[in-house]
Amino acid sequence: MLAIYRKYRPKILSDLLGQEAVSELLKNAGRLDRLAHAYLFYGPKGSGKTTTARIIAKIANCQKRFSDAAFKKLGEPCNECQACLEIDKGSAMDVIEIDAASNRGIDEIRDIKESIRVSPAAYHYKVYIIDEAHQLTKDAFNALLKTLEEPPAHAILILVTTEAEKMPATIISRTQRFHFKRLALKTIAEKLKSISETESIKISDEAVELIAEAGGGSMRDAESLLDQIASLKSGKQIDINDVEEIIGSVSFSKTSKLAELLINRDLAAGLEYLSKINEGGYNLTQLNKDLIHYFRRVLALKFSPELENHFSRELTDQEMKTIKKHSQAIDAEKTVRLIKSLIEAYTEMRYSPFAIVPLEVAIIENLK
Repeated sequence: MLAIYRKYRPKILSDLLGQEAVSELLKNAGRLDRLAHAYLFYGPKGSGKTTTARIIAKIANCQKRFSDAAFKKLGEPCNECQACLEIDKGSAMDVIEIDAASNRGIDEIRDIKESIRVSPAAYHYKVYIIDEAHQLTKDAFNALLKTLEEPPAHAILILVTTEAEKMPATIISRTQRFHFKRLALKTIAEKLKSISETESIKISDEAVELIAEAGGGSMRDAESLLDQIASLKSGKQIDINDVEEIIGSVSFSKTSKLAELLINRDLAAGLEYLSKINEGGYNLTQLNKDLIHYFRRVLALKFSPELENHFSRELTDQEMKTIKKHSQAIDAEKTVRLIKSLIEAYTEMRYSPFAIVPLEVAIIENLK
């Protein structure tokens, strides 16, 4: 059975979520036959970089685009011709994907330099997709530079990376660069809801939102997590408690409740609530990280209400309402001290066999 993230992977540029600017620019390039010979796609994981690289490979080689002028104006692949189908299946001889994390040396790049000169076996273009390109060695980059300076007319090189700052300036300057944005929580949640309806997965909206949040801005990670949870529940209703139990992370509602107890300086109730979360087997280090981010938003919103537009990409309407309420209730100076203490506790918790202790101490020191 095909994994959800593969089954629902975008097949045309218009299906890319949250990357409208990238999609439109690349469609225009396809319409006008102005695909570049070298691209750099960079941005956070799960934002659609490698998927877009494969779509570019299809646009470059789509047989219908060469025979149908009206269809060509769409700037999209047909996903029906032999080239499109083979690229989707990963069986296309002229589309070569390389994982630079495990093939990062000069020998692999020399192989590319040799094979790129040879004409395509079946298609119009040879397309090389180098994933995690920032992990190439210095010698490998130097070897790649010559190919980027004088690429053959039949070749397209697409470098994909999550860490563009590690790419040499000489490489970057010889590519067309496209930045992929981190996906908004609402965008991920909406797609997860759509997938759940299509796959007849019974799941609550709260559970969907927690899965989307756990994805950390990555559509792929969120879809994989939905797939995992749906398989474990096997047709049964999935609620927020099921998701919390499986991922070991507490929901926004639990984090905000603990935050409210701390804002109200109710030490006894705060420690009792923390103890209950600990007894539930949740990841306390992750809870502290969530608390830090929670208070960061609350504090920032107090001084800059305009940030609501930014935070609303990461939060639901109800969560935003809670954040706003707490931003009006906090004492800024005490909140700054609390955040600093939580950060210190987080550092200790990562390596401590008693994760709850640094967090309890941080709370007691700030509320006593």
